[in-house]
Amino acid sequence: MKLSWGTSIVIAFILFISFIMYFVIAMNTDKALDHDLVNEDYYKQELVFQDDINKQKNSKTLPSQLTWKKTPEGIVVSFPKELEDNNITGKVFLYRPSNKQLDFETTILLSNHNLLIPDKRLLDGRWNIKIDWSYKDNNYMFKEEIRY
Repeated sequence: MKLSWGTSIVIAFILFISFIMYFVIAMNTDKALDHDLVNEDYYKQELVFQDDINKQKNSKTLPSQLTWKKTPEGIVVSFPKELEDNNITGKVFLYRPSNKQLDFETTILLSNHNLLIPDKRLLDGRWNIKIDWSYKDNNYMFKEEIRY
């Protein structure tokens, strides 16, 4: 049986469309390929973006900068020694890009200008840390991508 060129083109189109539909369906149903937005309230956060920029600029005016280091106990965040640690308030948010169930937020409770984020809350890999803090009516922010 011989196929005409018109029939061959129709068969080629049907095969191509089937191939594309297979990948569309596979991408939409495979949970391993499911990705979430960085934040559910993305547009709401975009409205306060300039405030975050101002807070980061304020942080750069401090005599010494906020630092962090990995220890066997977890991550130790060190606040500037020039500031009174009982006047520092705020929150620390750790965001895990690969799994939003691991994200968590904690309140800043200092001990000798240091904050310990326990090792049991952290897995090895990439984290985004955001520290939004205030000292005597001045607001500051520290953002960094870290490897734990």
